[in-house]
Amino acid sequence: MSLLRLDASIRHDGSASRALADVAESSWRENADDTRRAHREIGTAPLPGDAWALALAAGATPEEDRTRAQQDALGLAGALVDELVEADAYLFAAPLYNYGVSQHFKAYADLVIADPRMAPGLTPVTAGRPGVLVTVQGGNYSPGSPKEGWDHATAWMRRLLEDVWQIDLEVVSREFTLVGVNPALDAFTEAAEEIRTTAEDLARRSGRRLAERQLETVGR
Repeated sequence: MSLLRLDASIRHDGSASRALADVAESSWRENADDTRRAHREIGTAPLPGDAWALALAAGATPEEDRTRAQQDALGLAGALVDELVEADAYLFAAPLYNYGVSQHFKAYADLVIADPRMAPGLTPVTAGRPGVLVTVQGGNYSPGSPKEGWDHATAWMRRLLEDVWQIDLEVVSREFTLVGVNPALDAFTEAAEEIRTTAEDLARRSGRRLAERQLETVGR
């Protein structure tokens, strides 16, 4: 069984999304029969910003007329989808940035969809495979909070991964990650610690269930 992990954080040190994904991955390793793992780093090693446009242009251009840049972009899209094909399960770690989806995750999604195997109207290569989405927010956007509804990333990522790519998805989320960093949030220290503990517990359970669901999927 193999796992594809994707990290969209722009940081290594101090990254809350990486730390939470590490908890989920560790639990997966403890419960999986085979722990082969591929890693795609898109936060600190971003995909080229023009790759999507070039891949789309390549798809609309006869092969013999494609530029080298178009060929390279289409090849990159194919490599990303190959990684999805080769994995039995997925672990996506993507933080909320400025109330929206990380540009690095959006660029990744757009480029994946540019590959013919993931085109709209077709059954995606990811259909039915288990996955975990780890996402974190610096503040709190839960119902009843002053900024309820300001998280414009999680619902979009769920729609993409669950409905478009048809992944059997679990979501692990942690809020208030800027408590202890932003002094304006010091009043929420106790609540933030409880949220962190709860999120880590959920990440452990999700990692274990990922291994279990992965085994079920491979055994079909």
